[in-house]
Amino acid sequence: MCFLGFQSIAQTQTPAASTNNYDYLEAFKPFFYSENGNTYRSAGGQPGHQYWQNRPDYQLTASLDNDANKITGSEILTYTNNSPDDLGFIWMNIDQNLFKQSSRGTAIVPPTGSRNGSRGQVFEGGHQLGLVRLMSLNGKNQEVDLKYMFEDTRLQIFLPENLKANGGVLKLKINFSYISPEYGSDRMGVLETKNGKIFTQAQWYPRMCVYDDVTGWNTIPYTGPSEFYLDYGDFDIKITAPANHIVVCSGELQNAKEVYTAEQVKRWDASAKSDATVMIRSANEVTDKASRPSDKNELTWHFKLQNARDVAWASSPAFIIDAAKMNLPSGKKSLAISAYPVESAGIDAWSRSTEYVKKSIESNSNKWYEYTYGAATNVAGNEGGMEYPGIVFCGWKSKKASLWGVTDHEFGHNWFPMIVGSNERLYAWMDEGFNTFINTLTTKSFNSGEYAPKAAVDMHKTATYLMNPMFEPIMVSPDNMKESHIGVLCYFKPGTGLTILREQILGPERFDRAFKTYIDRWAFKHPTPNDFFRTIENVAGENLNWFWRGWFANNWKADISVNDVKYIKDDAKNGVFITIGCNEKMPLPISLEIKLASGKTEMIKLPVEIWERNKTWTFQYPSTEKIASVTFDPEHALPDTNSANDVWTSN
Repeated sequence: MCFLGFQSIAQTQTPAASTNNYDYLEAFKPFFYSENGNTYRSAGGQPGHQYWQNRPDYQLTASLDNDANKITGSEILTYTNNSPDDLGFIWMNIDQNLFKQSSRGTAIVPPTGSRNGSRGQVFEGGHQLGLVRLMSLNGKNQEVDLKYMFEDTRLQIFLPENLKANGGVLKLKINFSYISPEYGSDRMGVLETKNGKIFTQAQWYPRMCVYDDVTGWNTIPYTGPSEFYLDYGDFDIKITAPANHIVVCSGELQNAKEVYTAEQVKRWDASAKSDATVMIRSANEVTDKASRPSDKNELTWHFKLQNARDVAWASSPAFIIDAAKMNLPSGKKSLAISAYPVESAGIDAWSRSTEYVKKSIESNSNKWYEYTYGAATNVAGNEGGMEYPGIVFCGWKSKKASLWGVTDHEFGHNWFPMIVGSNERLYAWMDEGFNTFINTLTTKSFNSGEYAPKAAVDMHKTATYLMNPMFEPIMVSPDNMKESHIGVLCYFKPGTGLTILREQILGPERFDRAFKTYIDRWAFKHPTPNDFFRTIENVAGENLNWFWRGWFANNWKADISVNDVKYIKDDAKNGVFITIGCNEKMPLPISLEIKLASGKTEMIKLPVEIWERNKTWTFQYPSTEKIASVTFDPEHALPDTNSANDVWTSN
């Protein structure tokens, strides 16, 4: 129906002008940046010469009780205070407390249900702490139990003396346990399969809150919708599980010979040299007791991960395991691994998972920044899709394009936010949106476009949806937007915005250089939205305040119209005046197709600056014959919400 309506209006000589809501003083007003650059964050968008961030290093253990769904663990935290401030206490994230019946997250789940929470499972979850003990502070060994206080999903630990600024070190030990939810806010859980449970475990240990130069302690409560903001450190992890289980984890396995059979170790070593997928434990072997070491009741799996923001793991007796080598630009190698049950196997399903992991990571490594971990594991679980450094959990029923899509998306997160460590709790678009954008490029390149869209996106139709006034602005925290809007505002709209910026405003060369510079500058650091905006503007050499203001900071509509065509002195040979209008709050650059009576066509480009002091703009086109039509954005590549006024025709 829209297409027919467009055709009808296009036949009128002068389309009726839309109501004009454009205010050029608002769209192009100065002082988009409310703060000047400083020694921590420069005006050019890079970290300042005194930029700092604190560092947590973790030694972690976990023991899995398969029958009770219980995890018991210990943590030795070494925390280095690189800030210029003395700290009298620290804050930690205790995210399992989301699953307490008294939690704020439980309180905000509506009666109709939510993906955030435990999906109706009624149980008393949450972290139980058995010990919080100081081991050393500022270089002095002093073992003493510490006073602490829970506040929902945050834990405040009080120190006997200040942790000194500029390099003071704190070391403490925490013992903890929790019962895993069966469905944990679409981020972790326990999946029942015919060959045993699959445990996908995350947010499983007390994690340091970030203390930064922007907010100080970042202690926004975890209620489910928003994700995480974490510092970088090294991890040493030991996970003890029943001997019939196979455990996979962020990081590299250190003791394969102790936890796999001799034959599986041979296959494991072969996979590290093979571009084709190598089966480590096949579907037929899952029910074969000989496929697991038989001399012990439990096995301890040892993993290490360097310079990462988090760690997650999975364990199951049901796992098929396969793997293949990944080739990185520097010549380094990494290992793509998949873990899934027999229910998920199949040529169109998880049997291609490792291929997908390999191609996604190799593509993004070549395009943006080299993958930094020694392994990447895709786990089939009951999550729709969830990302952690070096490991992701994807839907066990996924297959074909859906499995490629979720695998590519979740591993894309190893660039945003695992490498570029933005604050997901506040700015989900800086990881979900950026990742959605890079997914469009990997999908186009995968197997010559095996799963690429068959037709170009009609940005006019898309814009009508994305600029619907019912939506909040992109810059709103996920906790502050309707749950049904999160997919649009955190993923689709910011990802689309970057595509527009790349393809229509800056061009691929300028955009890619600026975007890669942003990644290089902020790898393993904590950028804010302004750091991103400033980097793109400074590297590309373009004032984009109007774009950030309209697309990200506000939910403005765009509507460009072709208002009138008049021949000079009523004679086409003298040239023609063409008048266009900006009718809604967001301006756009102009792409006009001018078709002459002879059939010849020409494309005219006009910069967005024509709208800096005008609601309508008239320019002279040097015609020597009559104009048949003038069309704004004929390829529907720009986000115009009203196609009905885009065309002027002569009859």
